[in-house]
Amino acid sequence: MALEYLGSFWAVIMSIFGGLVLVKWVLKNVNWWVYETKLGEKQYSLPPGDLGWPYIGNMWSFLRAFKSTDPDSFMSSFVSRFGRTGIYKAFMFGNPSIIVTLPETCKRVLTDDDAFKPGWPVSTVELMGKKSFIGISYEEHKRLRRLTAAPVNGHEALSMYIPFIEETVVTSLEKWSQSNEQLEFLTELRRFTFRIIIYIFLSAVDDKVMAALEKEYTALNYGVRAMAINLPGFAYHRALKARRKLVSIFQSIVDVRRKQRTSNVPVKKKDMMDGLLDAEDENGRKLTDEEIIDVLLMYLNAGHESSGHTIMWAVKFLQENPDILQKAKAEQEEIVKKRPPTQKGLTLKEYREMEFLSKVIDETLRVVTFSLTVFREAKTDVNISGYTIPKGWKVLVWFRSVHFDPEIYPNPREFNPSRWDNYVPKAGSFLPFGAGSRLCPGNDLAKLEIGIFLHHFLLNYRLERVNPKSPMLHLPHPRPADNYLARIMKCP
Repeated sequence: MALEYLGSFWAVIMSIFGGLVLVKWVLKNVNWWVYETKLGEKQYSLPPGDLGWPYIGNMWSFLRAFKSTDPDSFMSSFVSRFGRTGIYKAFMFGNPSIIVTLPETCKRVLTDDDAFKPGWPVSTVELMGKKSFIGISYEEHKRLRRLTAAPVNGHEALSMYIPFIEETVVTSLEKWSQSNEQLEFLTELRRFTFRIIIYIFLSAVDDKVMAALEKEYTALNYGVRAMAINLPGFAYHRALKARRKLVSIFQSIVDVRRKQRTSNVPVKKKDMMDGLLDAEDENGRKLTDEEIIDVLLMYLNAGHESSGHTIMWAVKFLQENPDILQKAKAEQEEIVKKRPPTQKGLTLKEYREMEFLSKVIDETLRVVTFSLTVFREAKTDVNISGYTIPKGWKVLVWFRSVHFDPEIYPNPREFNPSRWDNYVPKAGSFLPFGAGSRLCPGNDLAKLEIGIFLHHFLLNYRLERVNPKSPMLHLPHPRPADNYLARIMKCP
């Protein structure tokens, strides 16, 4: 009787175990069945990889890695399982995807507009706007870029913005140092860069409105890299609410500006908002309020997030490397020393003479890799490195893998601005602002802001960090958990 009972017990256990194995097999192959089998023979030329679990795909392993101390373990797992092919299949952000990680493939995807178009997740487009740069067609993008790039990045524009940027830097550093209190350095920098981009686009807004905008942008950014779960308590839900508030604020600003125009209220200076209101195509069609608001929302977001974070990291790296700091400081002192006594403030010529500081900025951009990836979509079946990228599949250009490739950058984790001495990176190997026709339109302005800030910081200030061992967070962007709590002090 006991043996019969024991036999039945083990039969049940084996049945349960077999059932679990079967369920696991089915779940692991659902995405293969849904997305790969329909490709027919083309499925056999897909890159190596796996599509993970149904709906979730590879997102759990992605989020787990980026919430750990080793975010690059996500891509390392692909390399260890499938080899260093530089191209892998995965299921990311709700879509079957191809991840590319080598300079040659990244360059191809970013520059071949005939084969690839923007492929941002629907959730991201919902947050940034269907009429923003990430949601519009190639033709619309080219038209809007032509309209907005020169006023942001052109030589004349950069020269015009220098006095305001410099004044804002000097005022901010003085204010922070006089408070003699601990402050979240990153938070203050984001406010500082936000004030600059607001000035460029809107001339000026009420301080209360600016504070409200900056708060909502923080919530918006937390939702961009989160899973698209629109339920209370989740980051994406909060981000959607933030977008609605931002749209409401921008709509009121557009309404006021249109009203001023009809009532002939004199305008002190033309800004980007005026340019957007005046813009019209060859058929005389002007931009709608939705188009203006989405472009504003995107530019104001991109125009302060990356600059603020990069300044924080540059200061951090300089503080941790006294020899590099001294070399950068000596260069700035020499620039001031050569300045005519009648000159007040920096010039664009002086900024472009900051050769070593430019290397510091480039090295910071490489090590930090503020945007870990961009999204494209195959417009047709594309063959790359002997593998097929099927039409309609997303393509993720994985910047982190390129910037931390030891074959391109020896000792890639080391902060070493001198690696840029007499070194010109080949196409596709340095991508802090992307590449191709959709290269970040504000890249020169961002580097100008960073350079001017570092110029004044190096000459007159030092920083004392409060929590040097504060843990790192990697989503939505790399930063210390305490937002770099510090004291800013004026040098004697």
